[in-house]
Amino acid sequence: MTDPLPIVVGILALGVGAQVLAKRLRVPSVLFLIVVGVALGPEVLGFVTIETFGDGLATVVGLSVAIIIFDGAFHLRRERLSQAPRAVVRMATIGAVIAFVGTTLAVRLFLGTGWDVAALVGALLIATGPTVITPLLEVVTVREHVAATLEAEGIFNDVTAAVLAIVIFEVFVVGDAPAEIPVSFLQRLVAGLGVGIIVAGVVWYLLVEADLPAGNATQAARLVTLTGALVAFGLAESIFPETGVAAAAASGVVLGNLEFPHREEILEFNRDLTLVVLSFVFISLAALIDFDALLGLGLGGIAVVVAVTLIVRPVLVAISTTHWRFSRAEKYFLSLVGPRGIIPASVATLFAIELEAAGQFEAAQTLAGTVFLVIFITVVIQAGFARQIAEYLHVVPMKSIIVGGGRVGRALATRLEQRGENVHLIDSDSENVTDLREDGFTAHEDDGTDADALRGVGIEDAKLVVATTADDDVNLLVSQLARTKFDVEEVVARVNSPENVDAFDALDVRAIDVASATAWSIDNEIERPALAHWMNELGEGHDAQEIVVTATELDGATIRELSAEIPDGCIVAVVARDGETSVPGADTVLEAGDRVTFIGRDDAVGSAVKRFHPHDE
Repeated sequence: MTDPLPIVVGILALGVGAQVLAKRLRVPSVLFLIVVGVALGPEVLGFVTIETFGDGLATVVGLSVAIIIFDGAFHLRRERLSQAPRAVVRMATIGAVIAFVGTTLAVRLFLGTGWDVAALVGALLIATGPTVITPLLEVVTVREHVAATLEAEGIFNDVTAAVLAIVIFEVFVVGDAPAEIPVSFLQRLVAGLGVGIIVAGVVWYLLVEADLPAGNATQAARLVTLTGALVAFGLAESIFPETGVAAAAASGVVLGNLEFPHREEILEFNRDLTLVVLSFVFISLAALIDFDALLGLGLGGIAVVVAVTLIVRPVLVAISTTHWRFSRAEKYFLSLVGPRGIIPASVATLFAIELEAAGQFEAAQTLAGTVFLVIFITVVIQAGFARQIAEYLHVVPMKSIIVGGGRVGRALATRLEQRGENVHLIDSDSENVTDLREDGFTAHEDDGTDADALRGVGIEDAKLVVATTADDDVNLLVSQLARTKFDVEEVVARVNSPENVDAFDALDVRAIDVASATAWSIDNEIERPALAHWMNELGEGHDAQEIVVTATELDGATIRELSAEIPDGCIVAVVARDGETSVPGADTVLEAGDRVTFIGRDDAVGSAVKRFHPHDE
């Protein structure tokens, strides 16, 4: 037998190199990892085969999965889950059921397998997982509720997939009665979650109450936490096979929502360790892909992939994301980006080995082939092109930061959210922050006049900062920091006392005088109520957007000549140039750099913005 040590070292080196290259190119690392794995496998170079690691592969993969799942679950804090609570619950319940049933029917219909193999594939492909979602979100910036939905789905549905798959497998291989599936599923799920919660409690006690060595407290805290994750996984596995994932996830979620010393250091350690084991596991399992099994599926296999990705996935996303915070583009993004990861790959590999040992070669080939085909295609296409998909759909917004979570800040945040902005609210009042989070906003309890607090929220990447507190001194200091220290492109401030407007003007901050703005709104309500009402209902299918003309081929064209470029349901309402604003006529000539305001249906306005300002794509 070949010494596996050089191969393991080579895999780790290539994996780390792939991670570095992926970050440089801003491509999810799993794309490079799966390519490296295929290249090392028997289909290409033949360095890695099923015999390379012997009987130890299952153990190594299991422990690696425990670390990856624990790390992903550790990041699921309450405030993050509160970004999209309804969507998270639905994706993990109704969405999982739709994925299971839809995939099972697709496998049965297109591959002609028995219901047992079809159900086994359906169970495994419920999972997405942090192994693919975490690298994806490192290179694709989406709004918090979208990221939270993807992360939570990856953790919770991994647990469902692993537990349900082993139950169905036992019915398939051992021959238990199908009626036992619900009972066995709940038994294993409760056992795994229970073990995870108990172990998390013990780890928390050790971190908080135990007298860790003063000189190495951080290192000890890291090791205690890591050991806890592995113990939870191993203990649960000793009770029921494939419940270790549930235990690792439960311990991660519980610990992630408790306070204890050295938390940030533990987070960093977990993430670094996860990158290492992720590299090893993904490359190793990708190397075991049997392309003969994939090709043997024929057109039926492609039909299953199409059904899973373009029918089942969009349906479950549509049902799960009915909240107004999810824009149409974000729903499309979630529908098109659902790559499968380690859980289905590792479990399918182990099941296929057991099926072959039992003499069921055809079932083993169909199971492994179908699962790996879906993984391979979704990783290459959905994960590999996730950033391009996000940019095309315009779901990669820069941050808009609002300091002040009172009535004005909340109302403004609502309107910006309805336009698809990535809004972060900062408020020092804990009750305000709690209320905002409960209503689904991304809110931070902090001092908005503190530079470090603003930096922590991501002001260096913000395109807009708005100060909306009732204190002009606070708003002025926030504006000064945003403008002079962080060079934010657009800064707007609420001014409560008209005599303070000049101080904001001196900073080149757009000052909104509350008294004048209120009088203007009342005047609009009196003189032009229809327009005032329409403007107040922009989130209800209508929009008004101002952009700078950047399409050079439009420079020098008249509004009449551009009529074909402007979608139905949208008009050019205002053109601003050199500080002067006018309502354009048919012969008005546009120039590059003009500020144009479109009003109309939101889809038509969106199309016009893309045409006149293509740099947003």
